[in-house]
Amino acid sequence: MKIKSLSIFFPAYNDAKSIEELINKANMVAQKITKDYEIIVINDGSKDHTKNILEKLQKTYKKLKVIHHSENLGYGAALSAGFKNSNKEWIFYTDGDGQYDPKDLSLLIKNINPNTDVVNGYKLRRADNFIRKILGYLYNSFLHLLYPIPIKDVDCDFRLIRRSKIKDIKLNNSGGSVCLELILKLQENRARFIEVGVHHYERMHGHSEFFNVKNVFNLVIQTCVLYVRYRILRKI
Repeated sequence: MKIKSLSIFFPAYNDAKSIEELINKANMVAQKITKDYEIIVINDGSKDHTKNILEKLQKTYKKLKVIHHSENLGYGAALSAGFKNSNKEWIFYTDGDGQYDPKDLSLLIKNINPNTDVVNGYKLRRADNFIRKILGYLYNSFLHLLYPIPIKDVDCDFRLIRRSKIKDIKLNNSGGSVCLELILKLQENRARFIEVGVHHYERMHGHSEFFNVKNVFNLVIQTCVLYVRYRILRKI
């Protein structure tokens, strides 16, 4: 199915070593999909050279728009900024750390049909260490016990979304649970989901900012708050 226009955005935090390659790949794949596209990077208060690199790349890529947060506001805030500043018919996003290949966007595009609002990737093989694989499996399984989620891989941040289904949605969570919130609110908005397998790669630069005690604790708390909001308060 041919799409008229496309927004691609990357939430980025300390991704100086990976963001240039991602933008280059995104630009190449977007050119094959439509003439009407934009690429957006949300630089969420990076402390490395991400800002300088993005300012240099803007001189090369005319369709590149960059939004800088003066401080690190969190993954949820970066996603919210990306959706707010995306103006095309379809919105695609993935992370700026390079664990997903923007070229796989073509796999999502091929599976669009008139009855599709969200094409969600799922990891064909998770390229993380053993501990992260176990934590990811337990978290995903836990969420499916709590909610009738329409996809199997909630934390696969490789998504193509029809803008009409996301433009009026407000995301409240700043941490990792924002992905769950996004799926739940899209589901409430009657979005129709399909899933497509995508490749997942080892992180070649830096390290994950998520897997520390503070962030994991916050994820558990935010997930519990979401549960109260969606499964208990809605019944009152």
